[in-house]
Order: sequence, then structure tokens, then C-alpha cells
Amino acid sequence: MSAHDGSAPRMTAVVYHLCWRELVRFFRQRNRVIGSIGTPLVMWIIFGLGLDRSFSAGTSSDAATSGFLHYYFPGSLVLILMFTAIFTSISIIEDRREGFLQSVLVSPVSRSSMVLGKVLGGAIIALIQALLFLSVALFLDVSWSPGRFLALVVLLFAAALMMTSLGFVFAWRMESTQGFHAIMNLVLMPMWLMSGSFFPVPALTDLGVAQTAVHWCMRMNPLTYVVALVRKLLYAQPLGEDYWTAAPSTNTIVVVVGLILFFATAVWISRTRISGDMR
Repeated sequence: MSAHDGSAPRMTAVVYHLCWRELVRFFRQRNRVIGSIGTPLVMWIIFGLGLDRSFSAGTSSDAATSGFLHYYFPGSLVLILMFTAIFTSISIIEDRREGFLQSVLVSPVSRSSMVLGKVLGGAIIALIQALLFLSVALFLDVSWSPGRFLALVVLLFAAALMMTSLGFVFAWRMESTQGFHAIMNLVLMPMWLMSGSFFPVPALTDLGVAQTAVHWCMRMNPLTYVVALVRKLLYAQPLGEDYWTAAPSTNTIVVVVGLILFFATAVWISRTRISGDMR
């Protein structure tokens, strides 16, 4: 019998058990469940209602673009994915501290299966919470159809995989949750704010130096394309001519490439060791 005959079932078992372990751990800690979905919900209500009448990104009275409550909703969905990526990635630091990660590292399993199990568990958690939050859209003027809903679920799952992979990359080399939170706040929050979630991407016409820099930073941000696709699937009306938007095909390509790049980086960095692995 070949030595590789049992590799596929073993890899599947590793991915399944690590994924299931993430799900059980997360839902046993109710504070993490409340924190990851409660914070975006509160922010959406406060900012949405507070700025609803002072914001307009459309050229008419379209419900999808005339108020901040509607405009901010796609960004809130992405914010839930981001918060969940932060919370689930903390388990990597906890597993290293408890010794579980070291036992996985010395076992005869591939690093890619270990990363896939951890990332897949976090992505499923993020998708579940995003779908729960999506129920709020029943009270908004949203263009619903079976095809749009299915496409939105696939998009949210892909974005969850991408963000959880990014969280894995940062968490792998961290030895304390305090340091991880500090780095995540420094990187992910600006990344989310510069994604078109809180304000649209300005069109590249008659902009100053600072606004031009903001424009290109937002265009280089993969989350910008996730938010744009979510908004496109939820609302039929486009943004006004004063704002930049990419074609749906471009958005899709960027999301797929970003997912592959972040996951490959997570697999690559998992092959490195830190001092905590030697304890």
C-alpha cells in the first residue's frame, strides 16, 4: 500500500476537527458572539440614524443611496466579517499558550490542512453572523431575488475566508492577545474605513493631492471591492457620477485574487516558528 493512500482522508479529518473545534469554542463563549455582531449593529444604528438625513451619494431620491442608513448597511455586513476574523484568530494565540498548537505542529499533518481547518471554522462563524445581521435588510428597500441572495452568500463566504486568512497571518507571530488587538486596530479598522463602507470612493476628477491619495488607497484596498459587490447585490441603483465604482467583473476578480493571496500567505507563514512554539 502506498504511503500516500491515507493522506486525503487524514487531511479531511484534520480540516473537519479543527473547523468543528473553532465552532464549538466560539459559541461556548457568548461574549465573543455578542461582541462580534453587537458592535457592528450598534454602530449601524447610531451612525445610520444620526447621519441619515445629512448624507446623499445618489443623483436622485433612490432609497439605496439617499440616506446613510441604507448606504452604511453593506459596510456593516463587512464589518461583522472583520470583527469575526479578529475574534476567531485569537484562538491561534490561545492554542499556542495552551500547548494544543504545538501538538498539531509536530503531528504528521500538512500545514495547509491545519490552516484550512482554522480559517474555514472562522469563515463559517462569520457567515452565520453576517446572515443573521442580513435579516435586518428585510426592513430596508432591498432588491431581493433567489439568485441575488445566493450570490450574496457566496460573496460573504469568500470575503470571510479572505479576512480570516488575514487575521491568521497577523495572529501567527503574536504571543499575546493584547498585542494582537493593537495590531488589528491599527491595520483592520483603517482598512475597513477606506473600503467605501463609511464614505464612497471619490471620482478621480478635480481632486487635491490628499484626496487623490485617499482615492488610490481605497482602490488598492481589497475590501473596497467586497463592499462594492455587496452593495450591487443589495441595491439596484448605482452611486452618483461623483463617485468611483469598478465593474462587477473587476470586483469579482479582485476578491478571488485577494482570497487566494491571503490564504497562500497564511499557509506560508504557518511554516515559520516563533519562540512560543519551542515551549
